[in-house]
Amino acid sequence: IDVTVRKDRLTVSGHAMYAPHGQDIVCAGVSSLVRTLIHSIEDLTGDEIEYEDRPDVDIQYGNLSEKAKTLVDSFLSASA
Repeated sequence: IDVTVRKDRLTVSGHAMYAPHGQDIVCAGVSSLVRTLIHSIEDLTGDEIEYEDRPDVDIQYGNLSEKAKTLVDSFLSASA
């Protein structure tokens, strides 16, 4: 699983290869973290984001608030 962070975008792609697609608990865990990040930014901050989540996740954002930056840092810490 690759996580790429840029100034205005975060992308999660690939497969953990722990088990076949649809049965991989590692991928399920990362997917859960990504969805939590998306919903936390939307629900807990006033920040505007755009995202696509099939098959890879691509989250696009402008200038993030400090709260949203903390959420992204938390995601990155958990997915390391």
